[in-house]
Amino acid sequence: MCRTPAHPSSAPEGTAAFADLSVPEKELSPADLSRRRFLLNSGLLGIGALGVTALGGLAARPAAATGAGGSRALHWMAGDHHVHTQYSYDGMYTIEQQAAGALRHGLDWLVITDHGHAAHEKFAVEATYADIVVSRAKHPELLLWQGLEWNVPGGEHATVFFDGARDEIQLLRAFERLFDSRINGTGASSPENEAKALEALAWLDTALRTGAASSALFLINHVMRRGRYAPRDLRAYRDKAPDIAVGMEGAPGAQNEPRARGDFNNTADASSWPGWRPEHYPTYGGFDSMTGILGGMWDSLLAEGKGWWITANSDGHFYNGDTTVEPSRPADWYDQHGRYPDPVDGGVPQRHADFWPGQFSRTVVGATSRSYGAVMEAIKAGRSWVSMGGLVDGLHVDAHAPGNAPATLGGRLSVRRGDTVTLTVSVDLAGRPNANEEIPRLARLDLIRGAITGPAADPDVFTAPDVQVVESFTPRGRGRVAEFHYRFRDVREPFYFRLRGTDGRRSAPGGMEPAADTGRNESPWSDLWCYTNPVFVELT
Repeated sequence: MCRTPAHPSSAPEGTAAFADLSVPEKELSPADLSRRRFLLNSGLLGIGALGVTALGGLAARPAAATGAGGSRALHWMAGDHHVHTQYSYDGMYTIEQQAAGALRHGLDWLVITDHGHAAHEKFAVEATYADIVVSRAKHPELLLWQGLEWNVPGGEHATVFFDGARDEIQLLRAFERLFDSRINGTGASSPENEAKALEALAWLDTALRTGAASSALFLINHVMRRGRYAPRDLRAYRDKAPDIAVGMEGAPGAQNEPRARGDFNNTADASSWPGWRPEHYPTYGGFDSMTGILGGMWDSLLAEGKGWWITANSDGHFYNGDTTVEPSRPADWYDQHGRYPDPVDGGVPQRHADFWPGQFSRTVVGATSRSYGAVMEAIKAGRSWVSMGGLVDGLHVDAHAPGNAPATLGGRLSVRRGDTVTLTVSVDLAGRPNANEEIPRLARLDLIRGAITGPAADPDVFTAPDVQVVESFTPRGRGRVAEFHYRFRDVREPFYFRLRGTDGRRSAPGGMEPAADTGRNESPWSDLWCYTNPVFVELT
């Protein structure tokens, strides 16, 4: 635990003691002293007299403005923030293979997120970056990041990545060394380890506030796979660093895993939060139960009126139907090198749990420009929707109210009591075969409304009773574009709304909700869904 110094500190509020040079070394614990000396040796603790901040770096750029043109004024760009390579202890593909695969399946942006690991931190950080630089030069049309799948202390996994940092590689390595639970042995569920995760987010927040990085994002991966995250954890992450901890995978990768979609266990284990019930462990239509259960965990977070966004991605390790295989190697190869040898073509299609980035799942963000900073800002702002199996090609959502510019996904309308909010939705229906050689058909688009009730009195609440489907839209005719309209009349209380769509081929018995994926996963292609992030409506 970091002690508060008895003397004044010049470091920003929330800076850990080991990063605060005004705290004498004699006041540091042995662990914090080791952390400080590591950062000093990495060049990440600068000299205040020279104007270098506690983490070193450039002045942060202000967030991009959304503009007043509504959804049509944005660049809608598809991407994936959760992909593994040969630099991950459980990966295989080269960075170039992943980049080329993402482009082949129509993506505009991609984040490489190899697992935190002692060998990765020791050998792979610079080597990964060198390969990324080569792929960036070869494919300038793809925005390609180097990130990390962080082993969260006291939790499971999350994507972490930076933009615009002077010492991006040092930042990534320092973060992994200091806070990755696999490296530091902090993976067990305990108050101390959970506090360590919050300390890590505070460290990232300091990197932003001091200018070491222009942007940083944290997105929780496969949230309910083992049920390790309690509701209070999600709220604590969000509130500790609201510009960094912005959301979670609404739908996990591994959608083709035959045991269960997403490779979710469907049962609790010793590390699971005891408040979760059996119905929380499977996916629903391929979506994490936190998203797929109407009025569940996601809605309980949105009911507080704070942003918490969902994504979908591949979690790509090994791709179904690909002929690429791993070459033979000694068992300790990764530990000795921090990477695996380049894979080879085995000539025989393989059965795997994963799809290529963009082949099945994608996150589509509304960016103000085709740039790294704009994509990260769009993710942070919640201007995004997610889709499976090419269910829809495009989605434009705009909400209008008197005296307001149109608001799109992730946005906010501030209206007078009694005003009407008009919603316009335009869907570009699928017009080409997906990777399963079918043209998907959107059978129904549900409009979901939830009340904004304010901060939760109980941080472990995971339900929001005042959530319902207020309208279901059905595309008519043979046109490629379906347009829908809805009016929220005489607004008296703050609320949010979001959308979800389905191909209609599978639902819960006797209703319209997505069915729990509790049996063997024969084919995810027969149960396709799309979801949007919400729009908030507030009263002046």
